[in-house]
Amino acid sequence: MKLYKKDVLAISIILMITLLFSITSFAAGSGDVAGAIEGIWGDASKQIKTVVNKVVFPAIDLILAVFFFAKLWMAYFDYRKHGQFEWAAPAILFACLVFTLTAPAYIWAILGL
Repeated sequence: MKLYKKDVLAISIILMITLLFSITSFAAGSGDVAGAIEGIWGDASKQIKTVVNKVVFPAIDLILAVFFFAKLWMAYFDYRKHGQFEWAAPAILFACLVFTLTAPAYIWAILGL
């Protein structure tokens, strides 16, 4: 029975602390939740676009460039060993690299941002 009282006391303390530090938020004075979300999205979309253009796309480009040159190197050494150059994998990686390098120019128009 003593363990049960300790559990109830611990849960009660956690509940009181949670209620004490919670903040109630309201969507403007009219209760227009959709308008509040649209307002926040208008500001956040610019920041998201900047981060994606300056961080995400360059990271993807770097990874694809490393894979492209590594695959090209491996294909060259396979050519030296077997006498046949395999173009498929380097061509696919090159196409993906070109796609991601040019994506920031048109991707936002497609998404409507």
